[in-house]
Amino acid sequence: MNEQTIEEGKSTAIISYLTIFGTIIAFFLNNDKKNEFAFFHIRQALGLWLTFFVLGYVISAFDNWFITFGFWLFFGVLFIYGFINALAGKPQSVPILGDLFQKLFSSLGNK
Repeated sequence: MNEQTIEEGKSTAIISYLTIFGTIIAFFLNNDKKNEFAFFHIRQALGLWLTFFVLGYVISAFDNWFITFGFWLFFGVLFIYGFINALAGKPQSVPILGDLFQKLFSSLGNK
């Protein structure tokens, strides 16, 4: 990825971390441009949001404040990490789950 590709896709990458609707909007904004940097962060954000909703449903069954707090803290850190990398123009995966998201959603953004 060159510097021009990163600069062109930076705003779309940032949008992708702003709620699940931001991820969907970023996908459609980038569908014509096919910017590699933006698609990298769209895959990260989509994976984070889907995992957040699925695990959130499971975690809600425990009805324990400590588990819920740990869940929110874990995903808060991952979202902030991804958002900061998008702001900085770094195509860096989020810890623990990022590489898995890149493999799972690899068909997203292929030309």
